Amino acid sequence: MCALNVANQVQAGAYSGQPIVNNFTIMAATKNGSGSQTSNNVLVLSLFRMGIPVNGKNLFPSNIKGLPTWYSIRVSKDGYTARRVTTEIAVVFNLDTAAEDINNLPPGGVCLLPAEWKWTQSRQDIVYYELPVKELMAKTDIPSDFRDRIANMVYVGAVAQLFGIPMDVIYKALLDNFNGKEKPTKMNYNVAALAYDWAKDNLQKRDPYRFEPMNKTQGKILISGNEAGALGSLWGGVSIVAWYPITPSTSLVDAVLDYKHLRRDPATNKETVAIVQAEDELSAVGMIIGAGWAGARAMTSTSGPGISLMSEFAGLAYFAEIPCVIWDITRLGPSTGLPTRTSQGDILFAHFLGHGDTRQICLLPGTVEECFEFGWRAFDIAEQFQSPVFVLSDLDLGMNNWMGEPFAYPSQKINHGKRLDKEKLEEFFAKYGEWYRYKDYDGDGVGYRTVPGTDHPRAAFFTRGTGHTEKALYSEKSADWVANMERLHRKMENARDLLPPPMIDYHAGKKIGIISFGTNEPAIAEARDWLAAQGIQTNYLRARALPLAHAVHEFVKQHEQVYVIENNFDGQLCQIIRMEIHDTRHVTALTLGDSLPMTPDWIVKQIVEKK
Repeated sequence: MCALNVANQVQAGAYSGQPIVNNFTIMAATKNGSGSQTSNNVLVLSLFRMGIPVNGKNLFPSNIKGLPTWYSIRVSKDGYTARRVTTEIAVVFNLDTAAEDINNLPPGGVCLLPAEWKWTQSRQDIVYYELPVKELMAKTDIPSDFRDRIANMVYVGAVAQLFGIPMDVIYKALLDNFNGKEKPTKMNYNVAALAYDWAKDNLQKRDPYRFEPMNKTQGKILISGNEAGALGSLWGGVSIVAWYPITPSTSLVDAVLDYKHLRRDPATNKETVAIVQAEDELSAVGMIIGAGWAGARAMTSTSGPGISLMSEFAGLAYFAEIPCVIWDITRLGPSTGLPTRTSQGDILFAHFLGHGDTRQICLLPGTVEECFEFGWRAFDIAEQFQSPVFVLSDLDLGMNNWMGEPFAYPSQKINHGKRLDKEKLEEFFAKYGEWYRYKDYDGDGVGYRTVPGTDHPRAAFFTRGTGHTEKALYSEKSADWVANMERLHRKMENARDLLPPPMIDYHAGKKIGIISFGTNEPAIAEARDWLAAQGIQTNYLRARALPLAHAVHEFVKQHEQVYVIENNFDGQLCQIIRMEIHDTRHVTALTLGDSLPMTPDWIVKQIVEKK
């Protein structure tokens, strides 16, 4: 609907046109630490319960309390979940940013703000709804210690009344938010209900925006990527978690703590997961490498600065061939950068982490379903290739709530790779008459290993991070070094088509191909629809692992023009493609790296301009 027509009717004092239903964005601007997380979660959960496709994105500062925070809730009847540039409804509850937040509203937009500010309504092309926050809170019996944090429930009640969220849905969402605890649920609900009744009696509806029930979320779940990754790790048999807290990865380990009760020994009823907070990230990765060498399924979770500290140990695990899993929930660098903003800027760093000729396996989830799947699959891959595995998520996927399908219990058995127990070691000696740790018996670059505790007199538990022969004996001979590096290279080359394959939407005849990875997926899906409406047809490949599958190479060769879309500044995936493929003159990097989740508007603009 034309924004000008909406604005003209708004200026006239009432809106009489067609309603805009389940197709807009609402944003809450508050102060960090003010309790708005509960209010915003309740709105997202309520809309999800109403069957409306929804996605919430939190833009918050890196300090503990006081600075501005924005929470954007997109509802889309068509199921789109990418961030939108335009916000039609602004809940303005932070005086420090109020002028900017109101100015950013489009014509016909809506502003909810506290009446006690006595804000000058300078814009005639938007709707203002003033809410008596202090007056309403004065009518409650909420203890003073909680009053400021619960005051945000006033805008929940007003939004519910103005735009159509039933209060029984709000109550159920509050109950979910507080894990079934009735006391905090009722305390918050009473404020929301008070505001709902006040809005019903005192506010005249003067805007076109409506929420209406749908059935588009039936059977789906709402979960963050970090929670999904934690659940997948538990399903994958993780037994050791060592980490040092860092935003935005801490909530992944927090979720392991929350759900570790699901992993109990049926004989003793004891939990089977040990979680250790290390003194720093270097110590954390050292612990999981030691645990991986000893046969445990071990993982850590960190972000860019932590990956920096892990570099030397990562190289050790690669060269000594020790399985472990490292989650990198990427944030914006370099240096401390913007620690609470999202990025895809670690892909080159993680893939080549470690000095010398190191090539690390990386998994690139783009959905919460893949966070769960890669959570368990990463351990199988680490043991299969006897190598560290990096799972590169990001802040947007990791810390925000996303709709997804219920997770499928892994159908395959745990894969320990070429790990020899007593019986298998006997069979091995019977077949080969020997066993050398770093010898390539099968031609795939992967040797056989034992772990401490193997009950066999010829089992060996040593490993080496220095130059060594196939027998794991120390060596400085060039021939031994080159032979070992050639085997490691062969192992990584074989991994290309054994890792999670890329997702490909390809139809012959389309000249333009798009390549991307991770959380650019929602923006690209929507942008491709926009481009198709303009007659620009595209094929699409989403990479899900490094080293890149050969299918990526073929996709590049099948198109006259290829755009590699990335949320980083240097086009890091594009650099990897150019390094691996001889002719990439038709490959163009489209890079953003502005600290925010990508939008379809930007993608369409870039492709249309360059076409």
